[in-house]
Amino acid sequence: MTSWQERKLVGDAHEQRVATALRQHGWTVQLCGQGTYPPTIQEALRHTRSALRQFPDLIAARGSELITIDAKDRMPSTHSDRYAISTATLNAGLLLTAAHAPTPLYYVFGDMKVLTPAEVLHYAQHALRHHSGAYHLVRTDRAHPFDQVFGSAAPQAA
Repeated sequence: MTSWQERKLVGDAHEQRVATALRQHGWTVQLCGQGTYPPTIQEALRHTRSALRQFPDLIAARGSELITIDAKDRMPSTHSDRYAISTATLNAGLLLTAAHAPTPLYYVFGDMKVLTPAEVLHYAQHALRHHSGAYHLVRTDRAHPFDQVFGSAAPQAA
């Protein structure tokens, strides 16, 4: 995958997979973030360093609970068994959670495991660092199972 459009297709498919899984767990889910903007705005955002580029992909509610989700596919690394979270994404996630507390933000990875920005920051402080500094690397065994974070799936009607 070399082009942005190809990467976007993979990301969009993962967002839909996460949204479907959340709905199966009783959550009402809505797309949000830059993927919902018109193409002209998306293109303009690509040329900025704005934290809006890393705005969560989904917002969900169950009862009075409200959460945000940033779906991260193509992770973990096939070579290191670690998740690679960009520094820009983590910084934006930390800003978002501070500004909109107590609304949590969860990163849901391609293997449907989950971490928060605070967990990524904590675990990355005690881990191998990416040589460029552009990514925080977190061992995959640190992540939480999807069901543990979002509850059990509702039983399917026969």
